[in-house]
Amino acid sequence: MSQDTLFGKIIRREIPATIVYEDDDVLGFKDIAPQAPVHVLFIPKNEAIPTLDDVQPAQAHLIGKLALAAAEYARREGFAQNGYRVVMNCREDAGQTVFHIHLHLLAGAPLGHFGTPNG
Repeated sequence: MSQDTLFGKIIRREIPATIVYEDDDVLGFKDIAPQAPVHVLFIPKNEAIPTLDDVQPAQAHLIGKLALAAAEYARREGFAQNGYRVVMNCREDAGQTVFHIHLHLLAGAPLGHFGTPNG
């Protein structure tokens, strides 16, 4: 898959983003439509996999790297102790709008329950 998604353009710095985390494999940046006081997206930099359902066994380590990056960021920013949520949406019915796997980190306020369908 090509990296011609919105996230591929962010990785290549073709469009601006507020980058808050970066290592060799993962890029973290603030969501432009935050759903919590802290809403950061973590994406793999070197592989553009469309959905979680498309991840192959040999790529499973990428999911771990996203989760570890989110946890490191939460600790560094001082909200890990109070708690945070990580979410990965898979396809349209789950709310995925950019088809390049990504992990949402939400924090900064009590988040309550989730998972109830709209309507």
